[in-house]
Amino acid sequence: MRFSSFFVVAGLAAVGQAQQKLKVMFLGDSITEITCWRPQVWSQLAAANLTSSIQLVGSMNTIPGSCQKPAGFDARHEGHSGYQAYDVARNNIAGWVRSTTPDIVQFMLGTNDVNIGKRNQQAILDAYTSILGSLRAANPNVHVIIVKMIPTQWSDSTIEAVNTAIPGWASQRTTAQSPITVADASRAAGYTNAMLAGDRVHPNSQGDQFIAKQVGPVLIKVIKEKLGTA
Repeated sequence: MRFSSFFVVAGLAAVGQAQQKLKVMFLGDSITEITCWRPQVWSQLAAANLTSSIQLVGSMNTIPGSCQKPAGFDARHEGHSGYQAYDVARNNIAGWVRSTTPDIVQFMLGTNDVNIGKRNQQAILDAYTSILGSLRAANPNVHVIIVKMIPTQWSDSTIEAVNTAIPGWASQRTTAQSPITVADASRAAGYTNAMLAGDRVHPNSQGDQFIAKQVGPVLIKVIKEKLGTA
């Protein structure tokens, strides 16, 4: 009986440890799905000894074959090429997070709202607010990292306006229970046209490195705060 009790307790402890992993979601469009900055962020997490403490979540596991994938790289994400923040907010996000209940969600959305949907600044910010509501409905303690959008080669005025508005949007909606942190991959932070691929919208290898440099340290800080090791 003593051996049996020991193994039951040990088994429950192991389950508890597995459940304590923080669930992290990368949410976005093709700039999340078909580029190579996610593996680079994973390398940063590995260097910070955090990969064993997290579990990436999402319905997608795509990654371009051209990307260098570090050992143990978790490819799961919620990046969907062509998706607009407006449609993600209305049609997708509630289901995605209901099934995964992420603890941390990092997202960059809005480029397709501008280039495809021809939406204005307010429509995009309203979509962000709706997305935030769905994230908090799934997990009231979720920490959200919103990333300012990378620029287009022609410096689209709506993208620039949304990026300018993001800090105020975040400060108005952040709470102690569910904080919002801003990461900055915008032109104002140093993203240049030389970091864009031939389509003038997606990042090239330099752009991937820039995004990873801007997102990774912020994500590491948030994970450490969640783990109580910051």
